[in-house]
Amino acid sequence: MSIYKKYLTKYKFLFFTAIFCVFLEAVCDLMQPTIMARIIDDGVKNGRIDTVIKFGLLMLLITALGAFFAVSRNILASRVSQSFGADLRYDVFEKIMHFSEKSTGKIESGSLITRMTNDTSQLVQFINGMMRIFFKSPVTCIGSIILAVMLNVRLGINLIIAVIIISVLIVISMKMSYMRFAKVQYAIDKVNTVVQEYLMGIRLVKAFGRYDDEEKKFNSANSNLSDKSVSSQLVIVLFSPLMSLTINLGVVSIIYLGSILFDNGNIEVGKIAAFISYMAQILFSLIMITNVFNTFVRTKSSAERINEVLESEEDFKYLGEKSIQNTGNIEFKNVSFSYPGTSSASIFNDLSFSVNSDETLAVIGPTGSGKSTLVWLMLRFYDVDEGEICLNGTNIKNIDCKTLRDKLALAPQKSMLFTGTVFDNIAFGNQKISKNEAIKYARTAQAHEFIENMVDKYDSILGQNGVNLSGGQKQRISIARALAKNSPVLILDDCTSALDAVTEANVRRNLRELNSDKTIIMITQRIGTAITADRILVLDNGINVGFGSHKELLKSCKTYRDIYDSQIGSVGR
Repeated sequence: MSIYKKYLTKYKFLFFTAIFCVFLEAVCDLMQPTIMARIIDDGVKNGRIDTVIKFGLLMLLITALGAFFAVSRNILASRVSQSFGADLRYDVFEKIMHFSEKSTGKIESGSLITRMTNDTSQLVQFINGMMRIFFKSPVTCIGSIILAVMLNVRLGINLIIAVIIISVLIVISMKMSYMRFAKVQYAIDKVNTVVQEYLMGIRLVKAFGRYDDEEKKFNSANSNLSDKSVSSQLVIVLFSPLMSLTINLGVVSIIYLGSILFDNGNIEVGKIAAFISYMAQILFSLIMITNVFNTFVRTKSSAERINEVLESEEDFKYLGEKSIQNTGNIEFKNVSFSYPGTSSASIFNDLSFSVNSDETLAVIGPTGSGKSTLVWLMLRFYDVDEGEICLNGTNIKNIDCKTLRDKLALAPQKSMLFTGTVFDNIAFGNQKISKNEAIKYARTAQAHEFIENMVDKYDSILGQNGVNLSGGQKQRISIARALAKNSPVLILDDCTSALDAVTEANVRRNLRELNSDKTIIMITQRIGTAITADRILVLDNGINVGFGSHKELLKSCKTYRDIYDSQIGSVGR
C-alpha cells in the first residue's frame, strides 16, 4: 500500500473530500427505504394524503442531495485518480531514465511499456473505483444491515447469515484469483515484447522471409495470454453465480419469513417493503465490493510490478566534483573489469594507457576484444572491478555523473535518432546551438549535402529511429550531434562503418581541422582509420598488446601487423 500512500498524500484534501461526499451519498440512500415505509404505513394505509406528500417531498429532496453528492464524488474521484496516474507514470519514466545497466538488462523493454501503460491504468481504475464505490459499498451494506435489524431482528438474522456466506466466498475468490491475474500481466509483457522485436527487425524479417516463424512466435504468446486470461476469468465465472444464488436465497427467505410475520400481525407492509429495499441495497453493495476486490487482485500484481521498477538499481548517484578542468586527458590505470552477473572471464585485465588532451587515439583489435566496453567504462555505465579511470587527473568515481558525461560526446556504433526534425536531432546534446552552428557541424560530418536535398532541409521530420534515412545518413547525423555537444572528449565508436572510404576520409579530415583542441577517441575495425591517429591502442582479449604510432606498432606488435596484413597486405608496409 506504500505506493498509494506516497501519491494520495499529495491529494489528501480532494481525496477525503470525495470520501466525505461518498459517506453523505450513502446516508441519503439509506434514508429512502425508511421514508418509503413511513409513506406506506402512515400515509397510504391510513389514507392520509398530506403524509404521503410530506414524506414524498422529503424523499425527493434527499434523492436530489444524494445525486449532488454522487456527482461531486465522481468529479473528485476522476481528478484524484488521473492525477495519481500522471504522477506515477512520470516517476516510473524518470526511474527508467536513471536505470543502471544491470536494471536495463533485468526488465525487458516490452515489459517496461506494459508497466507504464497497462499496469498504471489498473492502479488508476482501482483508485477511481475505490473512491466512488469501495468506500460507499461498506457504508451502505453495514448501514442497511443495522437499519434492517432495527426494523425486525428475526429478518435481520437471515440477512446477516447471507452476508457472512458471501464474505467467505469473496475471500476465497481473491485468494484463487491473485496468482492468475499476475500471470496475465506477464503474458501481456510477452506479447508486447514479441511485437516490439518484430517492429524493430521488420526489414530483417522481410529480407530473410521469416514471416511464418514470427507468426508462430506471436501466436504462441497470444495463445498463452488467451489461456491465462480465461483461467483468471474462470474464478469470477465460478463465484459470481454462487454469490448471486446466496443473495437470492436470502431474499426468498426474507419474503417467506416476512409473509409469516405479516400474517401473525408482527410486521407491517411498509417495513417488509423497506426490508426488501435494504436487501437490494446490500445485494448491490456486495456485488460492487466483489468487483472492487477483483480489481484489487489485478491491481496488487500490477502494483508489485511497478514497485519492482521503482525499487530497481539506479545509475550511479554519487555527487562528486561538479567542476573539473575542461580538457580531455584520459588515463586507465591497471583496470580490470567483467560484466556484473556473468560468469564469463574478465573483459579487461590490468589494462593501462593514457591519452593527452588534443590527441587522437584509435582503438583497434579483433572482434570481442573489449573496444566498445572502453566507452561504457569511460561514460561510467559500469564501474571497474579494480584500478581506476581518470579524467584530467581525477578518478571518474569522484566526479558527478552528469558532469562527467558533459565532458564526453559519443557517436555510437548503432546510430539512434529520435522522432523530430533533423535540427532537433543535431541539437539533442546541446539545445543552445544556432541553425548556423548546426549547419557547420553537419558540413564537418558530411551530412549537409543530403540534408539540403530533403524537402524541408533541417526542418525535415525524421521517423522513429530515422527510419526514412539510410544507414550512412544516420551515422553522419549521429556524428554531427556528437560534434554539436562541443565536449572536450569526442568518442567515435565505429560510427563510420556504413560510410564509403571517400566520405569517411573527408569526415576524418574535417575532424582534424575543426577539433584541433579536442581529444578524439576512435573505436574502429579499419586499419585505414587507425593509421591517421596520433596513437593507436591495440586490444586482444582485453589486454593491451600494443600502444604507439602506426610505424612503431608495425615493428613491435604482431596483432597489429596481422590486422594490417589482412586488410592492406604485407606489400603495403
